[in-house]
Amino acid sequence: MTLSRAGKAVQAPVQAFMNQGGDFMVRNNLRDLVTGMNDLIGNDLVDYATVEQEVQDRDLQTRNVAGKDPQLAVIRNARNILSERLVRVAKPAPILRPADGPLIAVKLNILTRKSLGGLETDLQGRVLGQGGQPMPGLYAAGEVAGFGGGGLHGYRSLEGSFLGGCIFSGRIAGRAIAEAVR
Repeated sequence: MTLSRAGKAVQAPVQAFMNQGGDFMVRNNLRDLVTGMNDLIGNDLVDYATVEQEVQDRDLQTRNVAGKDPQLAVIRNARNILSERLVRVAKPAPILRPADGPLIAVKLNILTRKSLGGLETDLQGRVLGQGGQPMPGLYAAGEVAGFGGGGLHGYRSLEGSFLGGCIFSGRIAGRAIAEAVR
């Protein structure tokens, strides 16, 4: 199966999305792509001039091996490894090069997995209301209390690393509740 990925052919799952995916827009030129994107979302929020400028700026970076685009630098470095170059990492190419096939846009549906702090709390885990005053009898711990981003485990903490913050903030809130009911 790995050998079948070698070459320039569009992989079957990607081709299926291109042919049947309701959120995929496939066009042969940028103006038609932007028009199609706007038709798909039902408004004119995608501005052609902005998209054109961004694409042209990126295309210039593909032709400049000393360019400053960090994604292109990672791609170029990955291609220094033979196996990556052969089956996984395509050579950076201008988006607007007609020989490389149609342009593809994908409508993104924004969602969230984690709130990382929806409630403002004080150091005892009490939820703060308007004016920064504690709301009587309301406490929060864990992610809803905001220990995540930039807290106990730093800005880049993910997944299982939140357990320590849950335990720690739960302990603080629990002790504050016990003290309040005494």
